[in-house]
Amino acid sequence: MSGKDRKKKQQGKRKGENPEEIGAAGPPMVDPRAMEKMFADINHLLGQREFESVEEMNAFLQKALASEEGLPSAPPPETPLEKAQELVYEALEATNQRKRVQLARKALKVSKDCADAYVLLAEETAKDLDEAIELYEQGVEAGERALGPEAFEEGEGHFWGILETRPYMRARHGLAFCLWEAGEREKAIEHYTEMLRLNPGDNQGIRYILAGCLLEEGYDEALGELLRRYEDDIAASWVYTRALWTFRKEGASKEAVAVLEEALEANPFVPLYLLGQKRLPSVPPQLIGLGDEREAVSYAMEDLTGWLKTPSALEWLREHASESPGE
Repeated sequence: MSGKDRKKKQQGKRKGENPEEIGAAGPPMVDPRAMEKMFADINHLLGQREFESVEEMNAFLQKALASEEGLPSAPPPETPLEKAQELVYEALEATNQRKRVQLARKALKVSKDCADAYVLLAEETAKDLDEAIELYEQGVEAGERALGPEAFEEGEGHFWGILETRPYMRARHGLAFCLWEAGEREKAIEHYTEMLRLNPGDNQGIRYILAGCLLEEGYDEALGELLRRYEDDIAASWVYTRALWTFRKEGASKEAVAVLEEALEANPFVPLYLLGQKRLPSVPPQLIGLGDEREAVSYAMEDLTGWLKTPSALEWLREHASESPGE
């Protein structure tokens, strides 16, 4: 699997405009990492002023955004790490792979603590999992050096909300993903679990990946604890995983059927793909919506293995699933 293929599988994926081509490639999306430069500029702008209330701060920001001049230019980066991160932002906007790689390598010459540069090289240059793992490990180590131990103590519980932590979290995400693909299942689960401890708000959607990992490995107790932590989640990957977990625990009990019916109501398209009534595309959808068919495709592509590994689970699903939506 190439670096680009790993990136697509890890991040979520491509979108087709034709409903009959759920996985077809659509227009390229803006890399969300590139948007962080704007957030950093806003944070710097707000940090230069004192506000008596949140309302005053919001009013100031809205006025600045609405003005013809836009936001005032942020000062140029000062530290080596800031300069290296600026090069990464430039790389993310480049349409040429060679240019992206050049800028990432240049960033590391400026600062070896630039975790995002290692992430970019892992995505763009790694020829196999071993190379990707090595680069992601270097990214995690770089992020740890850049943040320092205090950040891990003070930022626990809202880690992603601190802009400077995000390169580290991306590197750790990439490392966990590649470790799982390489068969290092326990290590991958440890990384995902630790990421959720640092950032239980889970802006990266780690809980969905971890739930699939725990399900596939048969760690039902740990999965139950995870499901309870996010019990209000209504995403297909959550409600169907809860239904399968309940079936594994209780069999075809009334409780299991009730949970499955909730899942079917949340997204009735999922059985079509889990049961093979509709063929899964070769490329996962890039954008999904709650309850839509692309969400069903994404879930089936990621978590079908858990259903296959659970004896009689697909037969149970077939028994209770209604006809295809719209038929």
